[in-house]
Amino acid sequence: MISRRPGAGTGRHGLRTGLVALALAAAFLAPTGPQSVTATAATASVAATTIDVSPTWATPLDVTPVLAVTPSAPAANAAPAATASATSAGAQATAKAMLAQRGWSGQWQCLNALWQRESGWKFRATNRSSGAYGIPQALPGRKMAGAGKDWKTNPATQIRWGLSYIASRYGTPCKAWAHSRATGWY
Repeated sequence: MISRRPGAGTGRHGLRTGLVALALAAAFLAPTGPQSVTATAATASVAATTIDVSPTWATPLDVTPVLAVTPSAPAANAAPAATASATSAGAQATAKAMLAQRGWSGQWQCLNALWQRESGWKFRATNRSSGAYGIPQALPGRKMAGAGKDWKTNPATQIRWGLSYIASRYGTPCKAWAHSRATGWY
């Protein structure tokens, strides 16, 4: 018998169910003492999880492993979670984190003004006349596929592409914003 809290390991936490299964396998293969199993999630939206497996047996017939599932802190260089940026506020938080990774923390005001003007931070924003798409208003939108296959639906992918575009074309978000103010586009 395995006890767990109601709802654990279901829905968006399906990965935890797989990790619990991994821990159970480890517990039954080596039931001689406490074990520690670390599994790393394959997606950026789920942090690595450490599972401590401490099997205990009251009698030879009673097999009840005790599990403690504890999410580990995300790695310092981990990409921001994609699901955190599905709203405008989440996209802005993701952009701030990506700016910091590039050493551009002082560029936030310019980037915010630029992308507020371009898309209102809406990842599905489409310019009906030009066809520009997404938070950075890529033209054509499919250019963002170079940053990820999920460019149509993942704000983090769009932000990553947009920051790379700004770096290669203008150098910094403030220079891109200055160009946009002068010309009406960037």
